[in-house]
Amino acid sequence: QVQLVESGGGLVQPGGSLRLSCAASGSIRSIYVMGWHRQTPGKQRELVAQFTSAGIPNYVDSVKGRFTISRDNAKNTLYLQMNSLKPEDTAVYYCNLFGHAPLLKDYWGQGTQVTVSS
Repeated sequence: QVQLVESGGGLVQPGGSLRLSCAASGSIRSIYVMGWHRQTPGKQRELVAQFTSAGIPNYVDSVKGRFTISRDNAKNTLYLQMNSLKPEDTAVYYCNLFGHAPLLKDYWGQGTQVTVSS
């Protein structure tokens, strides 16, 4: 089974930047969609950014122009560069993979906390 390990979260001041990483390892046969979601207490997990099955990046409106998703296929690693961070970006960020790893399903990392506060 695939393991997704996120890193790069932390405390940052408003306007600052962070770069999240998600390293995927294990029995990965194919990846159709891979992306980042986030969740705050009492709210549903929401999609932040992802690569579609066609390899096209898309973003939730609230992060467009500030966040950039990228990946290194050779390292099976996904990144999220977050700039101009706002307090409302505070959340636990989760890496998500949908593919055969080895079963066809959604897989999730353990999450990394991002806190934007002065």
